[in-house]
Amino acid sequence: MLDNISLAADAATLSPIALFLQADWVVKAVMIGLLLASIYVWAVIIGHGRGVGSLMRASERFERDFWRAGNIDKFYDENGREDLPSAKVLAAGISEWRRSTAGKRVDREGTRERLGIAMNSALAGEVDRLAQKIGALATIGAVAPFVGLFGTVWGIMRSFTAIAAENNSSLAVVAPGIAEALFATAIGLFAAIPAVIAYNSFSQRLNRLESRLGRFADGLHATFSRELEAEG
Repeated sequence: MLDNISLAADAATLSPIALFLQADWVVKAVMIGLLLASIYVWAVIIGHGRGVGSLMRASERFERDFWRAGNIDKFYDENGREDLPSAKVLAAGISEWRRSTAGKRVDREGTRERLGIAMNSALAGEVDRLAQKIGALATIGAVAPFVGLFGTVWGIMRSFTAIAAENNSSLAVVAPGIAEALFATAIGLFAAIPAVIAYNSFSQRLNRLESRLGRFADGLHATFSRELEAEG
């Protein structure tokens, strides 16, 4: 009976909440930082994941409607202000086209070059804007295990200090410190693993979106080039 009571007490002492409360202030700071990082990771996964998915679907719809439209200027005036990467690329191309063809004399080769630069710049800007949040995921995925390892090393150092202070190397003396250390490592992995998986997934999505925007920009450039030749 007494053994059962002792085991129950030990299990309560080694519970996650008890390990946090018993931990040294350094280990507590590590745990809190990693927990906050984990919350941020899941917030980005949920929020950014939904946002990128809906953005890709809306961009696909925008491009499909654009190529079906008979009048580019009319389509742009009606839909060009949408907050979509494809709309931003179209806006850059239309804006440059109107500036370059506003005069009486049109430099066709210069116009083609400026159109390509303007649309590629808009494309790169949209991809960079979408990639800002997932950059933090890469940082957390790379750093969190080492932060947890720091908490592990600190907890083990405390365990050895307890052994030296009490001249007792029994498991009861060293177990709390080692458990705190391993708990810090577990939290670090809990933050890092989803961050790495999410970063790789979002990177693949952004690569697909960048490829789609590149094809859309190339199609626009070809359309503008044909229009220049027709005017010539």
